[in-house]
Amino acid sequence: MRKKLTPKLLDNLSPAEDKRYEIRDELVRGLLIRVSRTGGKVWYLATRVDGVLRRIKLGTYPVLSLKDAREKAQSLLRDIQLGTFQHRDVEPAPPVLTLGDIIPQFITRYAQRQTKDWKGTESILRRMSGLHPMPITAIKRGDVTRELERLISDIGAKGGKGTRANRGLAAIKKLYSWCIDQGIVETSPVVGLKPPIKEESRDRVLTDDEIVAYWKGCESEGYPFEQFGKLLLLTGQRRDEIASMRWSELDLHRGTFTLKADRTKNSTAHIVPLSRQALDILRSIPRFLGSDYVFTSTGKTPISGFGRFKDRLDTFVGLDAEDWRFHDVRRTVATNMAILKVQPHIIEAVLNHKSGIVSGVASIYNRHAYLDEKREALQTWADRVEKLMAKMNLGHGNAPKHSLIAAVS
Repeated sequence: MRKKLTPKLLDNLSPAEDKRYEIRDELVRGLLIRVSRTGGKVWYLATRVDGVLRRIKLGTYPVLSLKDAREKAQSLLRDIQLGTFQHRDVEPAPPVLTLGDIIPQFITRYAQRQTKDWKGTESILRRMSGLHPMPITAIKRGDVTRELERLISDIGAKGGKGTRANRGLAAIKKLYSWCIDQGIVETSPVVGLKPPIKEESRDRVLTDDEIVAYWKGCESEGYPFEQFGKLLLLTGQRRDEIASMRWSELDLHRGTFTLKADRTKNSTAHIVPLSRQALDILRSIPRFLGSDYVFTSTGKTPISGFGRFKDRLDTFVGLDAEDWRFHDVRRTVATNMAILKVQPHIIEAVLNHKSGIVSGVASIYNRHAYLDEKREALQTWADRVEKLMAKMNLGHGNAPKHSLIAAVS
């Protein structure tokens, strides 16, 4: 089979189903790539040397790129034509790629295409800096284990942050699986390696007093984290979905926040009805000229730095000794809705969980599944938050506020 090879074609070559197969390059005569059943790809030059047909192995793809393979094949063909091929010195072994060399390739060619949280994968692999200088083929199981232990020690296991080591192990397992598919390595040193931290399902829910303290902490921030934190509590949506909110996703007249499938964790489009209190907050937010992001400090990217924001909130919420996370706010919303007698399937729909989504043929005709019910549930919850804040104000001798925009002085 002869084709004009391109990087995209090479990346998408499927593993051989039975016997390995070959594809010849149309541009450089004799250059071919062989694909094995494991998905490994190896460059060869098929040509005659002194009348004898030979196959000269050039290297593996993608360590040896298409451009490099063509240049190397053309150099060999020139030497053969000049009669100097037989007298050449033994070529030095190609440079061995380190883990630090492989990570950018893995992120660009696999993670960005296959995973929504590729930035998280990239971040945790970057943290494993002790392995970066090591050749990808020389890393041993013990090297990875020691690096995971260092990661736990550096980050600190308090607050569940040690579970980042589990994320690191999962990321490096995916990286090595990809390397095997690409023919970069033959085996993975982390096959069967167990996560270093035992993870338990969380059931943390903020109490009423903690909800008030959380709100007060948000009030102390100002834009953009004040409004971000409040909407996180009022809507029950995921942290990154709110942080990356766009003005183009909002219809303040109809009171909706619409997330396309590529913006949700489960790849399912989602409409979030906005309570009166949420709309009041959104209408109070300043807009960056020419920017679609609701929460931004640059106008070009959404906000980040959630860890530092949480550290500041800890001062108000008072949970330094007892761990809490932003995802617990989402669980708090769900739990309180259940207390307020909202039906379970409506709560699931509000949270955009799979179990709360209308599926099959019905989903095609019901794009606004449970929209009215979700609106009623979120308004009921927002009213309860407002009552909590009013109660706190009355307890301090203040008159109750109508809006949650300035519920805390």
